[in-house]
Formats: sequence, C-alpha cells, structure tokens
Amino acid sequence: MIKRFSLLFSLLLSFSVSAQTLLVLGDSLSAGYQMSAEEAWPSLIPIELEKRNQFVTVINASVSGDTSGNGLSKLPALLQEHQPTTVLIELGANDGLRGFPPNVLKNNLNQMISLIQSSGAKAIVMQIRVPPNYGQRYQQLFENVYPQVSNETDTPLIPFFLEQVILNEEWMMSDGLHPKPAAQPWIAEFIANELEPFYPL
Repeated sequence: MIKRFSLLFSLLLSFSVSAQTLLVLGDSLSAGYQMSAEEAWPSLIPIELEKRNQFVTVINASVSGDTSGNGLSKLPALLQEHQPTTVLIELGANDGLRGFPPNVLKNNLNQMISLIQSSGAKAIVMQIRVPPNYGQRYQQLFENVYPQVSNETDTPLIPFFLEQVILNEEWMMSDGLHPKPAAQPWIAEFIANELEPFYPL
C-alpha cells in the first residue's frame, strides 16, 4: 500500500513539474532578431531549466518591434490559447526608443500583470534600460517604472540581460542594440539563473 502511494505521489509530482509552461512576451531581444527562432534564447532555455530539474514548455510570443501596448493587446488571446503557468514580460525597449511617456509604459505593464494574475499565472517582469537618446531625465523616469510596478504589484523583477551582453563586442550586432546568435546560450543560462528563486514556473 505504501509503495502504491509512493508511486502515485511520484507520478503526481512528475505531472506537476511537467505541466509548467513559460510564456515569453517580448520584442526583438527575445524574438531572435536576424536569426532563426531555434537560435534565440527562449528556444534554448528549456535545456538550461532541465539542468536545474525544471521541465518547462516555453512558448515564445515575442515579436520584433513590439511595444508594451502591442503586448497588452495580444496577451488575452495568448493566455487563453496557451494557459501558461508563468509569463515573463520583456517589453518596453521600443517604448523607450520611440520616446513614449513613462506613464503609458507603467499603465500597460500594470494591465498585463493584472491579466496574468487573473488567469492564475505568475507574472515576472524584466527590467529594461534604454540609451539616453531623450536625455538623462527621461531615461531615469523610464527605467524607474519597472521597480515601481514591481513594488506596487508585488511582481518579481529580474535584471536586464543586455547590460552584460553589451560589454562583449563580439556578442553584439553592428546596430549596438541586438545580441548575436553567439550570445544566446549565455542569455538562456543567465535567465534560468535569475528565474531560479521562482521555481516551479
């Protein structure tokens, strides 16, 4: 009887772990700009997660050029279709490059988090930083949105991977904005490490 219970518990635990689904909602930094989808870090992260005994199905819903507003408009259908257990939001870079008001970004992030939480999933936000194209004041206001949203919604905030990648010139494309395929395995490992406190996903 005890053996049967142990076997049943093991099967249930295995099912629980295997049922993890991570939806990545991002822009070109996650979509795999100028590379195949298989080379982009969301396609590589299941391998990194498996090394940590996390068996996760990853859905990459990232689209190059997307803003936080684009992500918000697509999110309800994505949640309904994929029913993820966790959603990683990697959006805002295009908002910043286009000079969108920080309060618009904040409102969009808040709405996305609310939708995710209402669906029963866990929301995780990635900090985004932008070049000082519009001056240091705008840059600071923009970047402050992420910790504000994290604190106000009690949502985990993980660091921006590009801050480390950009230090290696061989990993960056000539535009100075996008990582090359060579950087993607490192990014996958970096994100898997940052997600570790929130396992299971």
